[in-house]
Amino acid sequence: MKIATWNVNGIRARESQFHSWIQQDHPQIVCLQEIKANPLQVPPALFEMIGYWCYWHGLGGYSGVGLHLSKEAFPEPPVFSHPSFDHETRAVEANTGLFTILSVYVPNGGKDFDAKMRFLSELAAYVQKKHENNEDFLICGDMNVAMSDQDVHPKERKANAIGQRPEERQLFRRILESGVIDIMRTLHPDDNGLYTWWPPWRNMRRKNIGWRLDYVLASPSLASRIQECTVLKDVGASDHAPVVAVLNT
Repeated sequence: MKIATWNVNGIRARESQFHSWIQQDHPQIVCLQEIKANPLQVPPALFEMIGYWCYWHGLGGYSGVGLHLSKEAFPEPPVFSHPSFDHETRAVEANTGLFTILSVYVPNGGKDFDAKMRFLSELAAYVQKKHENNEDFLICGDMNVAMSDQDVHPKERKANAIGQRPEERQLFRRILESGVIDIMRTLHPDDNGLYTWWPPWRNMRRKNIGWRLDYVLASPSLASRIQECTVLKDVGASDHAPVVAVLNT
């Protein structure tokens, strides 16, 4: 089972690229961020993609998330809901009956850093509740935090840059240390060139001068069944690339 997450930076701008990728790779779980559209603005061909249970959650030209599940993999309609910390259409959860999946878009923090820290704190509380309920879960999305200097190209490392600040890294680390597995880093602990976002200028993507901001996180029992996780660097024209993990079912 393929689990994919992608910050598309505007689903209307990425319609043909998204559709081509879906047709080629056929991920069974698709988490999207920064769709920049309300449901009525989503292109009709994508709003109810053939073969998927689709959920679009957006207000317009800013933020927004999507969560889509293959009907072949999940024959029964999933239950979609929003965690209490959802604001600016940044989070949607699906309960499949086997596990839950959260598509999440953490605030960048450039305009309101305190709001970002509150969001991360509430996400940590959400994870803790999942543990207390012994739930299996996946969290996929743009966390807008590079976990360590390893996740930032040396030319992009800046001690006080938002996304690299100690206090936001500490909060993110608290989530991981509670028993959540960062799949990409677990499978590729020594790869110093793993990035999912690149500044959209000076050919930074081609040069692979970027940051790792997009994650597939999993509860331990699910994580033990994920044996592959890759960045699809050549897919699409967003400033982010899709991240795809493969779950052994």
